[in-house]
Amino acid sequence: MAARILDGKACSLEVQGELARAVAERRSAGLRAPGLAVILVGDNPASSIYVRKKRQTCERIGYLSSGYDLPVDVPQQELLALIDMLNADPTVDGILVQLPLPDHIDAQAVINAIDPDKDVDGFHPISMGRLALKLPGLRPCTPHGVMTLLRRAKISLSGLHAVIIGQSNIVGRPMALELLNARCTVSICHSRTRDLPAMVRQADLVVAAVGKPRFVHADWIKPGAIVIDVGINRLDDGKLCGDVDFAPVSERASWITPVPGGVGPMTVATLLENTLQAAEQRDSASR
Repeated sequence: MAARILDGKACSLEVQGELARAVAERRSAGLRAPGLAVILVGDNPASSIYVRKKRQTCERIGYLSSGYDLPVDVPQQELLALIDMLNADPTVDGILVQLPLPDHIDAQAVINAIDPDKDVDGFHPISMGRLALKLPGLRPCTPHGVMTLLRRAKISLSGLHAVIIGQSNIVGRPMALELLNARCTVSICHSRTRDLPAMVRQADLVVAAVGKPRFVHADWIKPGAIVIDVGINRLDDGKLCGDVDFAPVSERASWITPVPGGVGPMTVATLLENTLQAAEQRDSASR
């Protein structure tokens, strides 16, 4: 068996094309383009590259993009004051604060300060709570992007046993809610899970989000399982790899996401979808 590739790069480009057409239609109707504000604290190389890609994509599809690059030692109150200003700015529909933040800043306080209607990352407690109650609004980007990728590949999820490796607020927990809402039976594994390989072998769908290179081995995978690799790790030789040992796992899985080119591009596409959704919701509220 050789797994079929879930091509996140191609799917992301499709989504971006649809968003570009939606922006053009908004302009034709006399509505403004969606506005996204991106805040970067410090000069973490990976974060800087990621933010630059987001800004470039915004410009390419016609969004209004504003960037705020703050020094690594910026006081928390100064960052919160900037968020307050953007919350009140009528040209800004979405606010994204690039994570991780320096140790002296309370990341949850920063997330909580963002207006939930502008929370395009989907991390605010209100956003997460709505997802938990099956009333999704702005949904966490990476899990929502995974769901879009699966849906567009016409993969039926109802009734599958999904095993998620990782319990973070960014991926693991909201991914579990997304899959539960899709009528999967969901197990979340973490560092205290007993006999992790045995748990994973039960899965029809595996989501690896643990942040360890090639952590998931081929003999953990049930033949025919769907494998979603959320991890992105840089090796000593500079190459990127995921949390899944891609080549041997590909021989057992039915579908698999590559790294790079799998989940990562879908995260960016979903951020832009959320920004358009936020703009449309604000338009509706002002009528």
